This record gives sequence, structure tokens and C-alpha cells, in this order.
Amino acid sequence: MRSIWKGAISFGLVTIPVKLYSATEQKDVTFHQVHRQDGGRIRYKRVCTADGEEVAYSDIAKGYELAGGEIVVLTDEDFEGLPLTTSRRIDVLQFSPADQIDPIYFAKSYYLEPDGQGGKPYVLLRDALESSGQVAVVKVALRQRESLATLRVRDGVFVLETMLWPDEIRTPDFGFLEEDVEVRAQELTMAESLINTMVADFDPTAYRDSYREALQEVIEAKVAGKEVIAPPAGEEEAGPAVDLMAALRASVAAAKKERGAKPEKAAAKKGAAAAGKKDEEKAAPKRKTRKSA
Repeated sequence: MRSIWKGAISFGLVTIPVKLYSATEQKDVTFHQVHRQDGGRIRYKRVCTADGEEVAYSDIAKGYELAGGEIVVLTDEDFEGLPLTTSRRIDVLQFSPADQIDPIYFAKSYYLEPDGQGGKPYVLLRDALESSGQVAVVKVALRQRESLATLRVRDGVFVLETMLWPDEIRTPDFGFLEEDVEVRAQELTMAESLINTMVADFDPTAYRDSYREALQEVIEAKVAGKEVIAPPAGEEEAGPAVDLMAALRASVAAAKKERGAKPEKAAAKKGAAAAGKKDEEKAAPKRKTRKSA
């Protein structure tokens, strides 16, 4: 990995020099726009709409558009004069329980590595923070933008997670929130049962990007000169459930089957149901079971 920023964690009177690295990378199949006939790359020119002339990068500035359509031009010198007090510091503001911070605020994750003589204070703060069960709320400036962030420990390394500001979080304004939707107790119980049958420890390695893998196979087949065979048609998409309880029961049954429900139990239930149909004396308990479900 290559560091993208150097600075220091400022914690009281303690300064810890660190290097910053991107903690994540997005895996994707990238494409270029090309001419269909000969594969030639499509290029775009930076053209000024006022005079129609091509503009060099050195002559490009940032423009802020006003409500009336006028443009305020800002140069590099204008940005250099802004008071970014945390331009090279990660200022620790406070310590808070991690569960008090809604994950919707998190934007991007970075690793921090101690730089120079920062090894010992880095380890000291890391161990103290990890044992406290808290996360540090900090302020940092990256790429000319000041952000709130959290500092936590993962696999023995500080992880800096930049955050959105409160006014950057949208409020959900959906019509159904104002509607009086009635949910029956039986439906809620069945939904909870479905959730319980699907509870498992999270293992991210159990999942993969099937679309990206299939796309890569198509590309490799073209490179090898093989014929590309269309994948088999998948199952038809299920329509909206008319009977919510029936759909929930079916989902619970499918989940139990997938989780390895014992055949003996399934056979016993089937036998009990068959006996109930033949024996009128067991009809009332059967109806009672269906009602409580």
C-alpha cells in the first residue's frame, strides 16, 4: 500500500506522527468507451462553452454558480487562504461508546500507521482505546475538506472512518410512514420466527460478487476466442404475496429446510397432520394451533 497523507494524531499534549492509507478498494471490471467498428478509444476535449476553444488543465479553475446563473471563480490561492486548522492533524475531540454513532454517518475508512518515532505512543493510545471499549471522535482535513471522524482499533491498527456532517443526512419522507398499517400479532410472530431460523454469525467470505465473476468469464472467453454461451434463464421472479401469513409460513419452512431440518421431524409433523384429518376429535386442537400461528 502507498500512503496518501502524513500528519499526526493530536491527543492532549501527545502528538503521534502517522501515515494514512486507504483501507478499502472497490473491485470492479472497468471499461473504456470505444468505437464499435475498430475499437478506437473515444476521447473528450475540455471545451469552453463561451468561446468554443479547448482549455488546458492549467487554465481550469473552480466555479460556484449563483442562483441567477452568474459564476464566482475560485483559484488555488483562494483555497490556500482558508483556515483549515486540522490540515495536518487528527484532533481528538472526545471519546464515546461506538453504539451511539449511527453507521449512516460513516463515509470512508483509512488505516493509520505510526511514522518515525511514533511507534510507542501509537501502541499506548491503541491499547488504552481498545481496553476502554470507546471510539475517539476526531476532526481531520483530507483533500481540502474538513470532516468529523472516528478512531477505532481493528486487528491492532487504528482505523480512521470519516463521517458525514448532520446536515448531509437526508430525512426519509415517505408516504407510508403516515399511514396506519395494521400488523396482526400472528403475522409478527411468524416474521420473528423467520428471522430466528435465519440467524447466523456473519462471515463475509461466504459471499461473492457473482455478477463480476460472470462478467470476467465473458471477457476471458472473448480473449480466448471461444463462443460465448448465454447463461440459463433463472427462475421467474415471484409476484407480490397475496396472503402474508402464507408467505411467511412458506419462508420459515424453506429456511428450516435449507438450515438442515431433520427429516424425522418433518415426517412426524406430516403424520400428525394426516391423523388430524381422519380424527375429528383432534380437529379443535388443530384449529387452535393454526390460529395461534
